[in-house]
Amino acid sequence: MRNLASIRSWIVTDGKAGMESQCLGLAEALGLSPEVKRIAPRAPWRWLPPQAWVGPLTALSPKADRLLPPWPDLIIATGRQTVAPALAAKRASDGAIFLAQIQNPGVDPARFDLVIAPEHDGLAGHKVLSTLGALTRVTPARLAAGASAFQPMLTDLPRPLVAVLLGGPNKVYRMSEQLVERLGEDLAGLVRRQGCGLAISASRRTGAAAMARLRRHLRGLPAVFWEGETPNPYFGFLALADAILVTADSINMLSEAASTGKPVHVIDLEGGSAKFRRFHERLSAVGAARPFTGTIGDWRYQPLDETARAAAELARRLEAHRAARKLQ
Repeated sequence: MRNLASIRSWIVTDGKAGMESQCLGLAEALGLSPEVKRIAPRAPWRWLPPQAWVGPLTALSPKADRLLPPWPDLIIATGRQTVAPALAAKRASDGAIFLAQIQNPGVDPARFDLVIAPEHDGLAGHKVLSTLGALTRVTPARLAAGASAFQPMLTDLPRPLVAVLLGGPNKVYRMSEQLVERLGEDLAGLVRRQGCGLAISASRRTGAAAMARLRRHLRGLPAVFWEGETPNPYFGFLALADAILVTADSINMLSEAASTGKPVHVIDLEGGSAKFRRFHERLSAVGAARPFTGTIGDWRYQPLDETARAAAELARRLEAHRAARKLQ
C-alpha cells in the first residue's frame, strides 16, 4: 500500500460507536489520522430516506459538525443519515472527494467511489467490496497493548480464560429474563466443569438487570465484570482470553472476536433474522465460530483480516481516482 500520509480525510458518522469504530479501523489500516465529523439531521430529514433529502448540507442540526470546505481528499462515511450529506459534499467538491461508504447505503452503490458492505447484506456491483462481517480495529499491536494494560485485572483468574462479550436486545433479537437466567446457569456450569475463569464485558444494551442476574449466578466463582465504570478492557479481554463467547446480536463483536484466531462460541438469543443467520453460517464455514452449548472447545483457524483487505482495495481505487483527476 502506498504512503497515504499526505491524504486529508474525514470520517462522517451519525455518532453510533460501533459504526464509527469500523471507520476508524479502516482509516488506521490506511495509516491516516482522520478528522471525525458526527452529524445529525434536523426534522423532517432524519425521518426521510436519503433520496428525499433537499439541501443535505443545510439539513443538519445546529449541534452537528458541519461539512464545509476546504474539502478533504477522502471521506469514509457510515450510517443512512450520512448518505445524503456525504454525496452532497462530493458534488460540492466537483467530484474531487473520494467517497467510501461502509454498510449498505440504501441507494445505488454506483453513486459512491467504493461501498464496503458485509456479504450478508447481499449487495453487489462494480463499486461494491463485500466483507465477511464488520470491519474492526483489531490488530496485533492493539491486542498487545490491551494485554499489557489489563493483565493485572485478570491475573487471579484460572485458565482457560473465557471472555464473555455481551450485547443485548436490538431490532431482531430479544434477551429475556429467562434467557439471562439460563445463560447464568450455563456460565456457572462451565466454570465448575472446566475450571474456567470468566472475563465478562457488558455493552450499553445489556442492561443493569441482566448483569445483576449474572452476578448472582456467578457469586463466589472466578469472574471479573466490566460494566463501563473504568477504562474499557475490551481489547485486553480479547488478547488474554483462551476462548471467546459472544451474544448472537453483535456482528461487530463477533467479527472482532473472529479476528483473533481464537475459538469463538455464539450465545444464541431469542429471535434473529435471515441476515444474521447468513453471517453466523459464514463464520462457521470458515471455522471461526460454533454455537455455545455449555462447554468451550479448542480449535484454530485463519483470523479474519477483512479490514486490511478493504484498506488495500480502497488505496488502489483512491490512487486511480487521483490519477484520473490529474488528467482532467
